[in-house]
Order: sequence, then C-alpha cells, then structure tokens
Amino acid sequence: MALLERVSTLVRANLNDLIDKAEDPEKMIKQVILDMQNQLLQVKTQVAISIADLHLLEKRQKEQEDKAKEWMRKAELAVDKKQDDLARAALERHKSCLQMAESFTEQIADQRGQVESLKSALNSLEQKMAEAESKSQLLISKQRRARAATRAADAQMAMGDGSNVAAFDRMKTKVARNEAISEAKHELLGDDVEARLSKLEREDEIDKLLAEVKARRSDKTA
Repeated sequence: MALLERVSTLVRANLNDLIDKAEDPEKMIKQVILDMQNQLLQVKTQVAISIADLHLLEKRQKEQEDKAKEWMRKAELAVDKKQDDLARAALERHKSCLQMAESFTEQIADQRGQVESLKSALNSLEQKMAEAESKSQLLISKQRRARAATRAADAQMAMGDGSNVAAFDRMKTKVARNEAISEAKHELLGDDVEARLSKLEREDEIDKLLAEVKARRSDKTA
C-alpha cells in the first residue's frame, strides 16, 4: 500500500539528517512534524477501516456457517420425514454455504495481516512522532542559536576585513591632516599679528629718532 510505504519512509527517516540537509532547518522541522501528524491521522483512519472490514468479513463468514447449520437441520428433518428429494436439496444448500464460509477464511486471514501491518506502522509512527516532537523545540532553539552565532561571526569578519581597516586608516590620516592644516592656519595668523606689531614698534622708533634729529637741528640754527 502506498500509505504504508509513505509511513515506512517517515519511520526510517533520521530527523537530524533531514535537518542537516535542509536549507531552512527550522522550517524543515515544522514541516516534518506536520507531515507526521497528517500521516498519523491517515494511518489511524485506515486502521479503523481495516478493522471494520475484518469484522464485516467475520460476520459474513459466521452468517454462512449459521446458514449451513440451518440447512443441515432441514436436511435431517427431511430425512426423518422420508423426503429424500428435499433432503438432497437442503444438503446442496448446506454444502454451498460451507463453501462460501470457507471462501471468507482466506480473505479474513489477508485482512488480519493488513490490520496487523497497519497497527505496527501506527505504533512505529506514534513513537517517531513522540521522538520528533520532543526533539523539535530543542532543535529549533539550537538552530536559532547557531544562526545567531553565524551572524555574529559574519559581522566580526566584516569588521576585521582589510578593506575596512584601510578605509579607517585613510580616514584617520585625513583627520590628522585637517588638524595639522588648522594648526598651521592658527600659527600663520599669529605670525601676522606679531609682524604688524613689530612694524608699529619700528615706526614708533623711527618717529622718535626723527623728533630727536629735528630737535638737534633746531638747536644748531638758533
């Protein structure tokens, strides 16, 4: 049966192997659980139907056996009444019912085998289901931690990338150069002020010397 084949595949499946091969392990875990739940429901339904079919076959066999007994009783009655023709007819019916009852024997055996197979598959699937459910949350948590660790590692690797370090060094150099330029401008501004002050002092000295020369010249002409 296709159903038993699908159940057998799920029962044999190793949950860890399925997760390792999945692109999205968390999604895979949830999908496996969902598939198992669906298959479990189908198997339970099929088991119930198979058991019902078995009971129906057993009931029909019992009916044929009861009819065979009844026809034998009638054949015996006909013999008692010296009605051999009726006895023969009853015995023919008796034999036909026995053959019909016998034909159900093989069907019942096959049906019992199917019921046992389905029950075994159901038990295995229930065990696998319980195992998967108990592991699912643990595996999902483990996967989430692994994903977070991977992202952290990727971020750390990105921070440690040589191109980023070089860019940072270039920015540092640029900032240092701008600071040097700013300091140089301040120094230049300071030099300009000192030069202007020096010029004023020289002009003042020249003015004083000029005044002294004029005073001396004025004394000589007097």
